[in-house]
Amino acid sequence: MFADSHLAPYAAQSAQSKGRRFHEPAPASRSEFQRDRDRIIHSTAFRRLEYKTQVFVNHEGDLFRTRLTHSIEVAQIARSIARNLRLNEDLVEAISLAHDLGHTPFGHAGQDALNACMKDYGGFEHNLQSLRVVDTLEERYAAFEGLNLSFESREGILKHCSLNNAKNLGELGERFLLKRQPSLEAQLTNLADEIAYNNHDIDDGLRSGLLTEAQMMEVDFFARFRHEVEAVYPGIGGRRAISETIRRMINALISDLIHTSEARILDLAPTSIEDVRNMPAMISFSDAMYKEAKLLKQFLFQHLYRHYQVNRMSNKAKNTVRDLFNLMMEEPGLLPPDYQVSAQHGGDDESKEVRQARRIADYIAGMTDRYAMREHRRLFQIEEV
Repeated sequence: MFADSHLAPYAAQSAQSKGRRFHEPAPASRSEFQRDRDRIIHSTAFRRLEYKTQVFVNHEGDLFRTRLTHSIEVAQIARSIARNLRLNEDLVEAISLAHDLGHTPFGHAGQDALNACMKDYGGFEHNLQSLRVVDTLEERYAAFEGLNLSFESREGILKHCSLNNAKNLGELGERFLLKRQPSLEAQLTNLADEIAYNNHDIDDGLRSGLLTEAQMMEVDFFARFRHEVEAVYPGIGGRRAISETIRRMINALISDLIHTSEARILDLAPTSIEDVRNMPAMISFSDAMYKEAKLLKQFLFQHLYRHYQVNRMSNKAKNTVRDLFNLMMEEPGLLPPDYQVSAQHGGDDESKEVRQARRIADYIAGMTDRYAMREHRRLFQIEEV
């Protein structure tokens, strides 16, 4: 068993994990959380992230972030923070790499559309779907469904959950009902995700031409570091100037998060991970940095995520998801056999309908952008020979 003696006493300790849903012998050459990470990397859902959009739909260009590159960037940021706070790097890496496994094609537009389609069948939450992927949908092991990850990894993956769904998740859902906190590793991965997507969406927005540097200079946080870069490297421009500015923004956010979190941990003085779960959140930005990050997020929402060109693609994406869902609900026979719910599954007509809707949601959520577009063409267009 791997020793975690270098970790803080309130960090997640591999040897003290709450375990897995199905018992397995301890790994001989790696920690429990390393095993989780490795299983995630080898999963089918992880490979599909390469062709799932972050902001820009996959076919729009090869240089933009995908869910896969985003997840890797989150893992890098999260590990850096964890190392400084003496938290478990293997656990934050596992959570980071798995946190988007349940995302639909077409990013948030696809998620919103699928949630609307599922409104009469329990709704659709991408965090809950990520948990469903690792608990049930992955088919790699003979002894159990899913990946059989540790409790701590599953806890971190489920960063948001409605109270109705939390009631059905046993111990994993209790923190939402009792308003408890997850591990510090889960808390910091959540904020590492925010650091990654805000700053890297700036990069993609500028690269695409949907944002301009002049627009970004209206954001004090960006302008401050752009001026700093100009002062150190007079006359610098183009991609190097943008990359250097964003690098400094990310560094400022990470440094603030580390220093603020260190102070909160010192103040609350947890002595174990259970203390962490019963105390207020400890991983956070300073008030000043939180305000700057919030203003940046608001700017991106207004000028990038609601840009008319993004809206056009989002509208097509929503129509694609809606068309697929509605047609498959009307004609389940169009689904691959593994996703068809037959009468022999038992239950009344309503429960069968709910189960069928959930399987259709599984099918659509598992699609890549290009597969969803191809499936839509197959079902709604008659090709000329």
